Order: sequence, then C-alpha cells, then structure tokens
Amino acid sequence: MERGNRKSYGKEGEQAAAKYLESNGYKILECNFRAGRIGEIDIIARENEYLCFIEVKTRSSTLFGFPCESVTRKKQLNIIKLAKAYINQKKLPDQNIRFDVVELVSDGKNGVISYRINLIKNAFYS
Repeated sequence: MERGNRKSYGKEGEQAAAKYLESNGYKILECNFRAGRIGEIDIIARENEYLCFIEVKTRSSTLFGFPCESVTRKKQLNIIKLAKAYINQKKLPDQNIRFDVVELVSDGKNGVISYRINLIKNAFYS
C-alpha cells in the first residue's frame, strides 16, 4: 500500500473508531491532538469519570499480526508524554486517565470497506 493511501486508510479508520466510540458512550473531545515534536494522539475522549487517550490502529488483515501489537512500549511512552502535555495545556489536574486502543481490521468485500472493531480498555499504563 502506498504511503498516501496508507495515510487516508488510517484516517478512515480513525473516523470509524470515533463513530464506534460515540455509539458506545464516549464523548469525543479532540481528534489528532498534537504537542510540538512529541507527536499526535488519535482521539481524546471522556467515558464516565475517565479521560481517555486512544490510539487507533487500522490494518487490512491480520497476516502480520493484530493491529494492537504495533503499539510498542516506545509508542506507549510517547502517548503518555502527549497525555501529560494535553492535561497541562488544558489545565485538567487530578483526572482519572486511561489509555485505550481501538484496533480495526478491514473486511472490505465488493468494494465496500467495513471493519471488525476491537476496543481494548486499559491497554497500557503510565
């Protein structure tokens, strides 16, 4: 898959993940939050008393493993830094925070893209 196509494929996955999260009681606060050169958090949302920082991983198949397997410890530490930056920027001390991963595997048949979606709450800890 070309770089440009992969990027738009990821964006489609993020949009599908946001819809899925909303339909499961999450309130989306921000998408694609960036903090300097640290990077980007795909989705920040609230679910009940939790402020959730959500990484979205989209794949066309599980041939090379499940999408969540690409959220390495290095990636996790980066997301934790971004979460701290968000909390500081928005002045939100004393939050119950959680790190979730949404993995999507496309099930594109007959030219229609649909996804098998798996939400992993508390996927990792700070």
